[in-house]
Amino acid sequence: MARRKKGRAVHGWLVVDKPASMTSTAVVNKVRWAFDAQKAGHAGTLDPEATGVLAVALGEATKTVPFVTEALKCYRFSVRLGLATNTDDAEGEVLSENAERPEDARIKAALPQFVGDIMQVPPKFSAVKIDGQRAYKLARDDEDFEIAARPLYVDELSFVERPDADHVILELICGKGGYVRAIARDLGEALGCFGHVAWLRREWSGPWDVEEAVSLAEIEELAKTPEIDQFLRPVEEGLADLDEVMCTAEGAIRLKNGNPGMVYPADGVEYGDEVWASFEGKPLAVGQYRGGELHPSRVFNL
Repeated sequence: MARRKKGRAVHGWLVVDKPASMTSTAVVNKVRWAFDAQKAGHAGTLDPEATGVLAVALGEATKTVPFVTEALKCYRFSVRLGLATNTDDAEGEVLSENAERPEDARIKAALPQFVGDIMQVPPKFSAVKIDGQRAYKLARDDEDFEIAARPLYVDELSFVERPDADHVILELICGKGGYVRAIARDLGEALGCFGHVAWLRREWSGPWDVEEAVSLAEIEELAKTPEIDQFLRPVEEGLADLDEVMCTAEGAIRLKNGNPGMVYPADGVEYGDEVWASFEGKPLAVGQYRGGELHPSRVFNL
């Protein structure tokens, strides 16, 4: 007999305004505890000292995590000029210093080289795996290793303000797998003065903005109470980048069993497109649209 899962079968998204000095995993664990949820995950790790949008999926919403992870995300961050650290942020040890402080015009002129399809080398203090081991563990042990450059799509990197000679605030909009710390490091190298991230805040992620995020204090205040469910957002918000099709009653039965099911045509949806199907106002499945049928890759049990 299968062991019954502990906790509630609660489903939906929670948009958290992650505080500094806390790992993304710790936030997920706190949310799972507060909701007494059977299952939880998140869409896109933030460094411990970073703040801002951390989208936490509960229950069946975890099946939509890959679609949110693939979505664009926006970061606002401060680059501390003149110092390179071993972690590429303010938490690390200073490796190099430079007294030069480039003018605003030179900083702005350097930004376009980091826009578009670029290759980026992740920081050595990161979760990238090297021969089966996390890079940050190797770095802590002073191991000598290299990390291969990875492709990254950067939609925009813009100059926001220059609060003082040592700092410049930038805004980055990028795709999956980007390291803001690497952008700061590489910009400092391009300017010939070194640089690292002083602070970092994720302004939005996919469909969610930090203005609609919930604080951990609010979550803790209503933890383990029925009222906490007011913070939940629908599972289908994680599918915002996919088109919706509606399935027939017969198609719904087939899709629930993991089989291809009939769906109604929808404007703009073409053969082979990845879409999500709904029935009676609830998400039922994600899959490939094939001329009036949905071939499911994920089925929701809501």
